[in-house]
Amino acid sequence: MTKRYDESEPLHKDASKRTVASSRVRMNELVMPNDTNPLGNLMGGRLLQWMDVCSAISAQRHCNRNVVTVSVDSVEFKSAIKLGEVVVIEGEVTRAFHTSMEVAMQVWAENLRTGDRRLCTTSFYTFVAVDADGNTVPVQPIIAETEFEKHNYEEAESRRKLRLEMSRKSMEMSKKLNDD
Repeated sequence: MTKRYDESEPLHKDASKRTVASSRVRMNELVMPNDTNPLGNLMGGRLLQWMDVCSAISAQRHCNRNVVTVSVDSVEFKSAIKLGEVVVIEGEVTRAFHTSMEVAMQVWAENLRTGDRRLCTTSFYTFVAVDADGNTVPVQPIIAETEFEKHNYEEAESRRKLRLEMSRKSMEMSKKLNDD
C-alpha cells in the first residue's frame, strides 16, 4: 500500500494486466457517537464491518465478480480509535488462488485536531468469487510488481496453508461435538 489512490492504475479489463495496485482500496470513516461504546471508543464490530466492506471492494475490483467472505485472520485492536477520529482503511489483493483471494488490510486512526496518525490493526481477509447462483468461479491471477507486493504474494501461500489447516481442525471439532 504505497501509492495514493489517484496514482493507482485503473482496473484493466485485460486479465493479464491485473496488478495488486489496481485492486487497492482506501476508505475513510468518521467515528460518530453511534459508532462508539460508553468509553467513547469505536466499537470493534463496527470496525470489522467497515473492514469487510473495504476488503470486499478490493476483491471485487480484482475479479469483476460478486464475492463472499470466507475467513478473517486474527484481528487485534492495538490502539483504541476515539470519537471524532477518522478511520482510514486500506486493502489490496495480495494473491489470487483458484477461486479465492487474500486481501491485506491496514487500519489507521487519524486525529484531525493534532494531525497524529497511528496504525491500529492489520489483518488478512479471504474471499471467493461467485456467480449469480452463488457457485464459486475461477479468478484470474494477480501481478505483484513491487518488492513489498512480491513478498506478500509469496507469504500468502503459507498463510493459506495455515488457514486451511485451521479450518480442517475446526470441522473435525464440530463433527466430534455433533457426534457426542
